[in-house]
Amino acid sequence: MGEEIEFPSNGGTGGGYLASPASGPGPGVVVIQEWWGLVPHIADVADRFAAEGFTALAPDLYHGTKVPVGEPDEAGKEMMALDLGRAGRDLSGAVDELSRRASGSRVGVVGFCMGGGLALVLACQRPDAVGACVPFYGLIPWPEARPDYAKLDAPVLMHIAGRDEFFSPAAAADLEATLRALGKQAESHVYDGAQHAFFNDTRPEVHDAEASGLAWRRTVDFLHAQLG
Repeated sequence: MGEEIEFPSNGGTGGGYLASPASGPGPGVVVIQEWWGLVPHIADVADRFAAEGFTALAPDLYHGTKVPVGEPDEAGKEMMALDLGRAGRDLSGAVDELSRRASGSRVGVVGFCMGGGLALVLACQRPDAVGACVPFYGLIPWPEARPDYAKLDAPVLMHIAGRDEFFSPAAAADLEATLRALGKQAESHVYDGAQHAFFNDTRPEVHDAEASGLAWRRTVDFLHAQLG
């Protein structure tokens, strides 16, 4: 269903995995990787969005590097070494590429773990083009990447693991309160008993099928409502 593509990235070139619906161009969704990189799970998520009628693009922020799933020390090193300037250009380029390929004037952004944090960053950096933001247990571990939430224009739907030691329900509640105090549209769902990365079905030690299914339907319905 999908294909590897390259796209302009502010004077350079970005790459990623594009999945398009069989029915033709649909609303655009940027899918942002976990700290493992653009692994098959993320490509599969893009394919799932295409099956729901979206045109989905997962940019490769590690530019070919993939960390073996299950080696968190290596993944953490890659995450903390991420060139945030280049990542920002790649993400903005992915938004522009989707704007050319997808239907509708605005795109959605969905990210997982590290990618969930970057989804929030991107929504603040590109309020002109991002019309919906869905972070799954989103982390922003880089102090210099803290976004200016005053610039956010897109509604936000957050999925939170009840047993998350990295981004706790309390931290998510604080973020939701911050956004609402700024007049932003934000809602969060806590999945009791679920662990961080519960949506990743390639990791049976943390995957929660029931929570994943509910979060997926909420995400798809939210994106269709916001993007068409």
